Amino acid sequence: MTAIDFDRMPTLGDIARYHAQVRPDAIALTFEGRETSFAAFDRLTNRVANALLAAGVRKDQRIGYIGKNSDHYFELLIGAAKMGAVMTPVGWRLAPPEVAYIVGDAAAPLLFAGPEAMGLAQAAAATLDPAPQLIAMEAGGPADLTLYEAWRDAASDTDPAIAIAPGDVAVQLYTSGTTGRPKGAMLSHANVLAGRRAAAEANMPWNAWGPDDVSLVAMPVSHIGGTGWGIVGLFNGAKGVVAREFDPFKVLDFIEGDHISKMFMVPAALQIVVRQPRARQVDYSRLKYILYGASPIPLDLLRECMEVFGCGFCQQYGMTETCGTIVYLPPEDHDPAGTPRMRAAGLPMPGVEVKVMDEAGAAVATGAVGEVAIRSVSNMVGYWNLPEATAATVGANGWLRTGDAGYLDADGYLFIHDRVKDMIISGAENIYPAEVESAVYGHPAVAEVAVIGVPDDQWGEAVKAVVVLKPGTAATAEDIITFARTRIAAFKAPKTIDFIDALPRNASGKILRRELREPYWAGRERRVN
Repeated sequence: MTAIDFDRMPTLGDIARYHAQVRPDAIALTFEGRETSFAAFDRLTNRVANALLAAGVRKDQRIGYIGKNSDHYFELLIGAAKMGAVMTPVGWRLAPPEVAYIVGDAAAPLLFAGPEAMGLAQAAAATLDPAPQLIAMEAGGPADLTLYEAWRDAASDTDPAIAIAPGDVAVQLYTSGTTGRPKGAMLSHANVLAGRRAAAEANMPWNAWGPDDVSLVAMPVSHIGGTGWGIVGLFNGAKGVVAREFDPFKVLDFIEGDHISKMFMVPAALQIVVRQPRARQVDYSRLKYILYGASPIPLDLLRECMEVFGCGFCQQYGMTETCGTIVYLPPEDHDPAGTPRMRAAGLPMPGVEVKVMDEAGAAVATGAVGEVAIRSVSNMVGYWNLPEATAATVGANGWLRTGDAGYLDADGYLFIHDRVKDMIISGAENIYPAEVESAVYGHPAVAEVAVIGVPDDQWGEAVKAVVVLKPGTAATAEDIITFARTRIAAFKAPKTIDFIDALPRNASGKILRRELREPYWAGRERRVN
């Protein structure tokens, strides 16, 4: 494979155009037996672009997708990019009110729904005015709905040739909200691609791609870990094997049957895979690197994975607002003996600046703990229709506050110490206490509630609600958990409930969440897991 000319791919749509010219017959994506060459991918994404235009979708409008992973999702993503629409994927594990809020907030005129999420899409659409038009991604759904392939193939495969600027927004990913409502992080073509280009040109072996590389896309596309990783493979001209969802049994089949060379997973998923009885019988000879992120990896789990998989490991630290990875811990720093550096998030990616700052925004001394801030070409455009939230996160000087507390050592390695904000990360899902508290608070017996993250060996952290009941009422933990699951996704709902007489507060009445967390985290070096 000749060197990739990244100059020819300033936008997402250009990925399909470029690779269709230089490697038309190479496979771009496979999904459950369906293979799509780069030439075909280019034509199909042209059809998507023209079908969106025919449906009246305008440049800069959002379109929604709710469902599990599919090669057709990436057709929609790149097709929308060619005509200027903004892809807005929605988590299929969310509750109907959450889906309705996101689709309504994005004002998406079209909502593409996978079979596993059709009922959810219909329930959400029924509460919206105007309701989005639903398009079924696969057959077997309601007979009155248009099918995606028929909708796509009714359009021309001629390139729409619409001028798209690198600074135009391409993807809008919703993050859990500190105020109880998700925020739409707007990511431009340049945000998504410029940092990945810098990484590709930096000649880091773990990030080098060749003609024989095969990528496994198993993380959900509603996350940057799914959409972003899928784009990385396409950008580099590699074959992407799209898994409908993460399944620990099927991951082993993909590795062996599809000759996977690179994949991105979260530590909780790795733990499930490596513990499968068959894990020590699979041929891993083609597997070069496993990238992992969203939470640190326990040393014992790392040792087990290094022994079983026999490949390089590279930790990725990032967030939706930074288009994913901004800091990496290279394979050579992964020492099963457990060196101090193994506790680090790692080094800044090429083109990324990291600063640890105090409340006023001034840099703190080496080794001192402060809030981690990032400045790079990958920093988001902002939050959709939320200028105040954007200004609170990204300063006028371009530094984006991550909400994580950490420090830099003398060698420039970033160590994450705690969270400035109260976010809980459970199985790589970001969960904000305010959102969960709002759901629990509606229970008729609940007077007060505070939500915290507690250590969990499988998921990193688990959601715990600390509840004060109203006088004269009674409720069990199961009652409250069941109630919460009707209002928010099951993965956000509390796993356990503690009942106390009064919540600890400071003089101004603010709940002392750190005091509630302390008994569960006592004796641990880090207050993140």
